[in-house]
Amino acid sequence: MIDSFPRGRSAIVSGAIFGCGEAPGYTNMELAAHASQKALSQVGLTFADVDGLFIALPDDLLSGLTFSEYVGIQPKVMDNNRVGGSSFLTHAMWAAYALASGQCEVALITYGSNQRSAAGKLISVMKTPYYLAPYKAGIASSYALAAARYMHEFGATKESFGEVAIAARQWAQKNPDAFMREPLTMEQYLGARMVSTPLNVRDCCLVTDGAGAVVMMRAERARDTVKRPAFLLGAAGATSHLDIASMPSLTSTAAVDSGARAFAMAGVKPADIDVVQLYDAFTLNTMLFLEDLGFCKKGEGADFVRGGRIAPGGELPVNTNGGGLSFCHPGMYGLFTMIEAFAQISGTAGERQVADVKLALTHGNGGTLSSQVTAVFGSEEAL
Repeated sequence: MIDSFPRGRSAIVSGAIFGCGEAPGYTNMELAAHASQKALSQVGLTFADVDGLFIALPDDLLSGLTFSEYVGIQPKVMDNNRVGGSSFLTHAMWAAYALASGQCEVALITYGSNQRSAAGKLISVMKTPYYLAPYKAGIASSYALAAARYMHEFGATKESFGEVAIAARQWAQKNPDAFMREPLTMEQYLGARMVSTPLNVRDCCLVTDGAGAVVMMRAERARDTVKRPAFLLGAAGATSHLDIASMPSLTSTAAVDSGARAFAMAGVKPADIDVVQLYDAFTLNTMLFLEDLGFCKKGEGADFVRGGRIAPGGELPVNTNGGGLSFCHPGMYGLFTMIEAFAQISGTAGERQVADVKLALTHGNGGTLSSQVTAVFGSEEAL
């Protein structure tokens, strides 16, 4: 399977966001359509050019059909797969296969959510199993359970989680589209309102509106379309459970598997990566994924993020747009990791641009640390 992955045979040629933060008056469909139109127009395309559609809207299980009708297209290839926030990296993986085999020419991956303006709170489409319902094991409390175990097992402190939140905020301050750009000190972090012990509000992702879209093409056409495409070098997914009570280990995720296979497909290793875009639904996620993806050993995540190591100017730039903690989090965040990876590889990230980016890792998380999908993108020099 690893040998059969179409390494570098497809690439992202544009990425766009729309309505990130607050976008009252827009439906989820409208937000996705605006982001898609923006991404297509950046490379001189329209909806009529799209023959591969990959989408997962929060309120429409048949969103592939609905969106196609809404924008007036009849795609040859469609994927409406949804495994939570990691769905969109899975979409990129299957789009790569479809493009490489000639089943489509222009693949659009898109998402939109009006979660903040419509409800004002985090909405989950996951059903709580009957045996967990009496304990009110919601999303935050499920991640808090894993965070408490991580602290117990490896000696991490609240300050360790604070390092992650502060680094994300420092990146967000360089991103004009970020929802939260106010300075965040360790004192402010430690004094933040508790949500579910040991996680406070600054440990939790934002609740925002927002939409994103990327356009993928075969490598030959991508080179003719933009100066620096982001070639997909490897992508893999792995799933370990659904609900937190069934997680084999609260301190190790299926990213161990997805990451190892994605790196093998790409022919690179963690030390080669220039920027890392992780699904930081909670500060815990960043440390877990840095460990599970091989950037440090298990249990060393707290030490790894200390002293601004993942912040601007640090050794390993992580979540350079501000992540789900400070940039945006409209229900599902995975697509935004790929949009930022493209921005960094194409050299269009503005003030937050990291110098000479050739390899970018993106990682999506779905459910309660349930579905893990890793994708490695590279510039022409990385092929």
